[in-house]
Amino acid sequence: MEKRSQRRGSRCLMSNYKALVATALLLGSEFPFAAAKVYPSNHESYKFNYLNNSMRYLKPRHNLSKRDNPIPLIVTNNCREELWPGIATQYGDPPESGGFALSPGKTRNLTVSPDWQGRIWGRTNCTTSGDTATCMTGDCFGKMECEFSGAPPATLAEFNLAGGDTRKQTFYDISLVDGYNLPLGIVYHPAPNTTNFPPNLLNAACIATSGYLKEPVRTGTFYTNSSFPIPYEDVQTNSGVSKWCPWDLQAFLPEKPGDGVYPYPDDNVQRPNFDPCKSACAATNNPSDCCTGKYDDPSVCKPSLYSGHAKAMCPDAYSFAFDDHTSTFIVPSGGGWEVVFCPEGRSTNILATFGKQLQKIAQGQLSAEEIKATTMNETFIESQPGTSSSPSSSAAASLGFEDSSMFACVIALTAAFLMI
Repeated sequence: MEKRSQRRGSRCLMSNYKALVATALLLGSEFPFAAAKVYPSNHESYKFNYLNNSMRYLKPRHNLSKRDNPIPLIVTNNCREELWPGIATQYGDPPESGGFALSPGKTRNLTVSPDWQGRIWGRTNCTTSGDTATCMTGDCFGKMECEFSGAPPATLAEFNLAGGDTRKQTFYDISLVDGYNLPLGIVYHPAPNTTNFPPNLLNAACIATSGYLKEPVRTGTFYTNSSFPIPYEDVQTNSGVSKWCPWDLQAFLPEKPGDGVYPYPDDNVQRPNFDPCKSACAATNNPSDCCTGKYDDPSVCKPSLYSGHAKAMCPDAYSFAFDDHTSTFIVPSGGGWEVVFCPEGRSTNILATFGKQLQKIAQGQLSAEEIKATTMNETFIESQPGTSSSPSSSAAASLGFEDSSMFACVIALTAAFLMI
């Protein structure tokens, strides 16, 4: 992971020298390039062991205790049913609990250390007794307190609170690399040094469950405020979302009335309302689906049918291992984080909508005032191309970036720019 990040950084600096020099003159030298990667998405999904994969992570130079500076980590259940959130810690001081029950409408306030790395997901339909919890999705080897990642399919919120070469940036994302089981949103809670961040650049959401989507609309105020309209995916409908998962990747295939024999695929068969979807990697564990072995190369490993559908549902979410250029958010460290299950509204489309502006920032063509003016301009946002119903659409390509490494450079530099 670290070698791959270094190679990516070298390509970025060499291929975009003039743009980066201009940006460096504008920003100063305090914020070097940071590779946009939170977790190695090409892990063996179910057996992934954080403790044995430490070489893949950039660790802070000094361990930071949450006793010195606790970072809020808030978990909210907006779903209609009880959930059992799971939290796995890769590095740093963990939260007060790694797994607990959370009733509808309830919130759990936790804290972690400033250098925490970990992931959060929702477990569903759990049978519990004491310290055991056997769950339909997201199960933690039958334990209430999670020590490792949950069994797929599970929608993930992933965080590295002290990332980058300076260890002063937070990388975060919503990942569908392990599949999808619940709608999920990430809401940023500003710290004193980050209160000027436009929320419509930061608060991402993925809603791919029928019954939770609002009507198609390009902008709105879910996860933000009226001053900074947030861009949404504006194509999907509740009826369409109900069939997005490829037939053979459904975690619980529906049974057809009668003899139970039906042709493949048969989308005329009624799917269940709760329809978790395995990723291609989680279902097959094949190197070509997981981008492992000889496929551990972005020029070799390409999106699967699942990846294309997942990206169409949730443009700001990871869909496969080399999707970091359209899926990773980076901000200066300091604020707190809230993970919301079943957020209200629609999936966000932030990175694609503001991509051209981020590119101009990297080239020193926009000031902090101009980027704020742009993010406040609803007319501008709605004038940008909306999301495509084609699962194979690529945000990076549509924005004119030569490759994904340039896009990652832009995101990292933009985070530094907004910190001024």
